[in-house]
Amino acid sequence: MTSEPEQQWGVGIQDAFQRLWTPHRMAYIQGENKPTGPGADDGCPFCSIPAKSDEDGLIVKRGEQVYAVLNLYPYNGGHLMVVPYRHVADYTDLTEPETVELAALTKQAMTALRTASGAHGFNIGMNQGTVAGAGIAAHLHQHIVPRWGGDTNFMPVVGHTRVLPQLLADTRKMLAEAWPAA
Repeated sequence: MTSEPEQQWGVGIQDAFQRLWTPHRMAYIQGENKPTGPGADDGCPFCSIPAKSDEDGLIVKRGEQVYAVLNLYPYNGGHLMVVPYRHVADYTDLTEPETVELAALTKQAMTALRTASGAHGFNIGMNQGTVAGAGIAAHLHQHIVPRWGGDTNFMPVVGHTRVLPQLLADTRKMLAEAWPAA
């Protein structure tokens, strides 16, 4: 699908790009709903969401240890997060029951997203720490982002580039040496 660029006054020099405006993301960029500190009582939204109704909290599924909630600032439609009720920052600090249920709800979320939206694939992951990109680093949460064919970021599509900071052989060696004994 192609279309002619249209004049967009006030956005600089006209180019071949069409702009998709997402003003709802500005609240996220400016830090709205972010905690004031690392504690559960410092305004952590993941601690306050479970006290709301499912509709008000955007909760899709409640488990015993974790819950699934829509991301308020999604990267794609259907972007979910699976969040432990307990205020814990690091994946290694989860209890075994929390870990098991987090995995189970992730699988269930994938099934639900495939059924509801025909998702072709998923990005699933956790950003551990602010330096790793966690918007709310003090309360662990796993992202489940549905993806569809033709839906990709700009680097491989526009720049024909993949960004890899280390040779794969070096990465493999580093991980093999650091892997815990079974």
